[in-house]
Amino acid sequence: MRLKDIRTFVVGNPPPHFGGRYFVFCKLVCADGVHGVGEAYGVPFHPDLVARMLEDVFRRYLEGEDPHDIERIWRRVYSSGYSQRPDLTLMGVLSALEMACWDIVGKAAGQPVYKLLGGRVHERLRAYTYLYPRPGDRTDVYRDADLAAERACEYVAQGFTALKFDPFGPYSAFDGRQPSLEALDRCERFLKQLREAVGSRADLLFGTHGQMTAAGARRLARRIEPYEPLWFEEPVPPDVPGEMAKVARASRVPIAAGERLATKYEFARLLEAGAAAILQPNLGRVGGILEGKKIAALAESRHAQIAPHLYCGPVVGAANIQLAACCANFLILEGIERWQGFHAEILHRPIRWEEGYVIPPSEPGLGVELNEAVALAHPYSGRELHLEMADRPILP
Repeated sequence: MRLKDIRTFVVGNPPPHFGGRYFVFCKLVCADGVHGVGEAYGVPFHPDLVARMLEDVFRRYLEGEDPHDIERIWRRVYSSGYSQRPDLTLMGVLSALEMACWDIVGKAAGQPVYKLLGGRVHERLRAYTYLYPRPGDRTDVYRDADLAAERACEYVAQGFTALKFDPFGPYSAFDGRQPSLEALDRCERFLKQLREAVGSRADLLFGTHGQMTAAGARRLARRIEPYEPLWFEEPVPPDVPGEMAKVARASRVPIAAGERLATKYEFARLLEAGAAAILQPNLGRVGGILEGKKIAALAESRHAQIAPHLYCGPVVGAANIQLAACCANFLILEGIERWQGFHAEILHRPIRWEEGYVIPPSEPGLGVELNEAVALAHPYSGRELHLEMADRPILP
């Protein structure tokens, strides 16, 4: 079994764009016709360039290789160009290629990937969603606590037992910053009203995007503690784990982090600093599925948990599911609502969501197949990146 060819898909995500403006998929094909799919997350270049990067790395390091030799392929790509460090661009590309190899390996074995990584631990996976806006909303659900509480109750009625939101405000290239008194009041009001609305029927996941300094995050942590959120997510930028550790030591709310980290090396530093109790690897960035399993093992050695991150397409979602199913220290899985809409349309068979839980697939490989006709019918024509930060400081 040898890898023969690659095909890439840059797919525009139609409105309302939940999961990002576009998805970047790849399809690897073996000489015997077996194929696998992967997805790159958050590479900070135009997706057309990312597609070319996927093709370049495939031709240099994967073409002609046995897709079973994932450790060997991983080390060669990770070290390419004399790098040997967690370069986010290269790791996003490697992640997509690696998960496509696992898809092929699972199909060749006739087994889901989780069966090849230790076997299934969990029969079903608890899942959460963000509170998303809807057409016709009277205000901004990210800033209106009343509307957010109503939306939370709607999701709970659907079966969700955990909900995430970020009322802190926009994130800027110039963060971290001190929160204003208005922002502190708004965040506390969100927690109070959502807790009153859902009671103990749902966990509240307080998401932020690294907007604060450690000193500012400690101020906010005191405000939100009385409402028992399940976690306080990425309160400071991800580049200095010691600063996040200052927040962790001062907060009774568990710190969750990891969506902007790559490889076991960066997650090890996070754990060594005591900066997070819940790790959030995105398998389209960290280095793929096997690297995610190693990160989960590092977390398990310190009694930390994993909660795979997702703000991209359903192929990364499928990889996250495979990892979560075989990890004893799995906590909860991020999803885009119930995996409906375009996230279902882009697959031949949608991810199975039932009453707040995802059911791991029994089909071989990742358990999903890309609908190439749909992918080709939705090319991305914009210039913006997947996510972008404000390009100016956010003033109080």
